[in-house]
Amino acid sequence: MAPSATTHAPDGKRNGDLHRDYNDDRNASAQDTLYCTSNGVPMPHPYETQRVGENGPLLLQDFHLIDLISHFDRERIPERVVHAKGGGAHGYYQTTAPLDDICVADIFQAGKKCPITVRFSTVGGESGSHDCARDPRGFSIKFRTEEGNWDAVANNTPVFFLRDPAKFPHFIHTQKRDPATHLTGADDSTMFWDYLSQNPESVHQVMILMGDRGIPDGWRKMHGYVGHTMKLVNKNGDWKYAQMHMKSKQGTGFITQADSANYSPDYAQKDLYNAIEKGEYPGWDVSFQLMSPQEAEDLWENEKINVFDLTHVWPQSKFPLRKVGEFFLNENVKNYFAEIEQVAFNPAHMPPGIEPSADPVFQSRLFSYPDAHRHRVGVNYQQLPVNAPRVPYRIANFQRDGNMAFYNQGSRPAYLSSIEPVSFRNRTVDLDKTHSHFAGEAVTFLSEIRPEDFNAPRVLWEKVFDDGAKERFINNVSGHMSTCKQEEIIKRQISIFREVSDDLATRLEKATGVKGYDGISNMRFNGTHNGMAKDRSNRMANGMDPPKHVGDSIQPNNGAPRAGTHKGL
Repeated sequence: MAPSATTHAPDGKRNGDLHRDYNDDRNASAQDTLYCTSNGVPMPHPYETQRVGENGPLLLQDFHLIDLISHFDRERIPERVVHAKGGGAHGYYQTTAPLDDICVADIFQAGKKCPITVRFSTVGGESGSHDCARDPRGFSIKFRTEEGNWDAVANNTPVFFLRDPAKFPHFIHTQKRDPATHLTGADDSTMFWDYLSQNPESVHQVMILMGDRGIPDGWRKMHGYVGHTMKLVNKNGDWKYAQMHMKSKQGTGFITQADSANYSPDYAQKDLYNAIEKGEYPGWDVSFQLMSPQEAEDLWENEKINVFDLTHVWPQSKFPLRKVGEFFLNENVKNYFAEIEQVAFNPAHMPPGIEPSADPVFQSRLFSYPDAHRHRVGVNYQQLPVNAPRVPYRIANFQRDGNMAFYNQGSRPAYLSSIEPVSFRNRTVDLDKTHSHFAGEAVTFLSEIRPEDFNAPRVLWEKVFDDGAKERFINNVSGHMSTCKQEEIIKRQISIFREVSDDLATRLEKATGVKGYDGISNMRFNGTHNGMAKDRSNRMANGMDPPKHVGDSIQPNNGAPRAGTHKGL
């Protein structure tokens, strides 16, 4: 966002340029401006009003006052349903190790560089919530590539609470205020733990959330993970599954629960802003884990790790990180609302060569994000300067008009005309080859809990957490559970933790004074099928009768790639 070369006269008039320019306006000082109404009419003073005599009523004809008040009444757009509290900055990305053998996207070619905007956030809190809340962090990047915008929508954790997309609104509702008491989880954690105790696949993310990484030491000192599996397609039409990681060059750090109250509510934003102002530009390495389709099938068959499952991670010992580039943030925003509140990230924004996988939560987000932006910001949100692509060609499409349309594409035909035709780019990705490996009947799918869902959380407890981290984890969980009104919920959650580690569950029982159940083999859940249930009647989620064909597994592949699907491709 380079400053305009336009100069200014002392009276606020601009020399030699009579149209309003975004960059010129963004970089102008207050001394270079002239006070005007919204239609550009200069006014002698912003506080004057028209009235009948010195002590009479106001006049409706006072456009200046009506213009001022009516805009003020509307100057807050709806906050984001999730990720409402956040901040960010601008910078640049550059490719340092070409990925052109794996992906045809121009951004991964040698020497490529592009401007970016990054927004960090908390997930569940409101726009005024605390930066040091125990909550996952959003980590989204808008790469303005020469082939259009690519939005990498990520978190600071490699997994999430769910893998069934229809659960997402329900889960987020449990992170908001109680509809009766209007209290948050800080004062009443019943909803929070009720959801988790009915959806055991969330346990990996719960372990991370309640551990030391639950409150990162600002945005500069945290990693980012897209979490979802995407497809990278090369020039030959071959593709690989990929997971994207952003590793902080500043290292990572955390804030303890006890110490979090000593920090400013805007600590993370202040830390980022001040660092950039001092020239301490934070940076991240961009890397991918890569996996062939056959490897994905083998990984499921041998280790029961599902590449379409947002609650699972890929073992880096088998799928090491391959660095492709890095990015730095070196420019603070000039106007928070214009450049951060209105920035809109959409995981469906992918240049040729980057494609979605069949990850069901990813697939759902491809619709949900742009739908939310059209509601919150407006149907033409991508015409706003912070969202607009910067490409070396004139954009043509047939999306015309609507609220706040700045680029209506002139008098060009509003249809595919043979008289005035638009140009087309040659196809670079054979989408038939990339996505043609799915075949089957329509099914109603809900995932089931299986023993492998507890493998990674068990490693986290036994191999990653040291003694101090374990003690803090128990204190964090038991402290948060202290406001849970239903003991049954705590019993169920402890039973889920027992599948991770009996040591963990026993410590938690001592800390809460509540005796949990002996694992989940005798439990039925309202949110998921229980593939570990001993009794056949407990295998189906509450409210669902088990069909006659249900055996040891309700979903044999649990949504993972089927063996043999990719043979011959």
